[in-house]
Amino acid sequence: MNKHIIYKKINDFIYFIWLIILILISTTTTYFYNINKKSQIEFFNKSLKNIYLHKFIKNITSELKPRYINTIHVVKQGDTYESIINNLKVSEKEKKLFLKTVAKKKKLKVLKLNQKISFKIDRRGNEKILEFKIEIDNKNEIFFSRSQNNKIFNSTTIEKNLDKTIAYKETVITSSLYNSAIELGIKANIIIDFARLYGFQVDFQRDVWKNDSFQIIYEEFKNEKGTTVDTGDIIYANLNLQNNDLNLYKFEYEKGKIDYFDENGKSVRKTLMKTPINGARLSSSFGKRKHPILGFNKIHTGTDFAAPKGTPIMASGDGVIVKSRWCGGGGNCIKIKHNSVYQTVYAHLSKFGRNIKKGVRVKQGQIIGYVGSTGLSTGPHLHYEVIENGRKINSQKLKLPSGKILKGKSRKLFEVNKIKIDVLKSELISKIN
Repeated sequence: MNKHIIYKKINDFIYFIWLIILILISTTTTYFYNINKKSQIEFFNKSLKNIYLHKFIKNITSELKPRYINTIHVVKQGDTYESIINNLKVSEKEKKLFLKTVAKKKKLKVLKLNQKISFKIDRRGNEKILEFKIEIDNKNEIFFSRSQNNKIFNSTTIEKNLDKTIAYKETVITSSLYNSAIELGIKANIIIDFARLYGFQVDFQRDVWKNDSFQIIYEEFKNEKGTTVDTGDIIYANLNLQNNDLNLYKFEYEKGKIDYFDENGKSVRKTLMKTPINGARLSSSFGKRKHPILGFNKIHTGTDFAAPKGTPIMASGDGVIVKSRWCGGGGNCIKIKHNSVYQTVYAHLSKFGRNIKKGVRVKQGQIIGYVGSTGLSTGPHLHYEVIENGRKINSQKLKLPSGKILKGKSRKLFEVNKIKIDVLKSELISKIN
């Protein structure tokens, strides 16, 4: 076989030969790499288990602290601004500056349960508060930041990033209005507002029956996660009692003045509410009776409503508090002067509402106190009196004038507003169905 033929055969298999050589090289390289990698991992694991290395790392990291720390305090029962700031590791000078700053804000005068207060603290040198935030409510908070000279805090009110949505709920009342509303997921403050609207014409203990129903449209404010953090106004409400509809529509009848009107443009607001407490049982009416403690017959000059201790009591009308103190047999009591004709008295309270004291002006439906059993009392209840021209009268038989009646241009605007709300209701119902 001559050389030419040999070279030709080699050329025919040249690619195959190179492939075999590459495979051998790759296999050999991978083998030695794995051996080397395994030895490196074993060496690294042994190093990590070295007790001297552990001690060295521990000594270094124990001396490291973050310069800035953030802390959030959720207000608990009995908390004060002093007790909250005393839990922070800052100087007495810093604590005094914080308390002085907060004291200047009227909106922050009273701490509320579950209110959030957050701090950012600089730990370099003398630890100091760089900034802090205090919630006003579910929609707003006040942000305090250190000034350039470090001697004061500048403040600004921030509106939280919330989306306003419209909620529609309806149901048949099976046990009580409150329980039925809670089962629907309606917030307690909306239920209170709903009861307050109808408190002028409905006694919820005696007028609401099983299988009555209600509908309600109201505003909700949701955060980025879609969680409802607050509620706004009731836009529409209907309470169906024994097949009779009591429709109420929100309407701004003058600039900045909002009220609720029935289908005929008549405000539900009256001089005094029918009952200043919801969910209570009429336990003793006006008139002559045997006193449950003193044991002899005497005139009962008010109406008693039995209710659990702590049940909110509302001012039955606008007015000025002329008495807010201990009243002997009446226990903790409040007296409100509404006008030149009417005054009301609320007795046996467990405690007074926030900022309720003599000389304070209150609005109809405002919570002024809570049911208790102070003074001469056999159990938790509200003793309620109505005084007309200096004479105590039966509040349950009192005939009160109706509120505002819309006329002229206001009535026409109300009718347009009512149609819009009815259309909105239809759209919301169709979404449910």
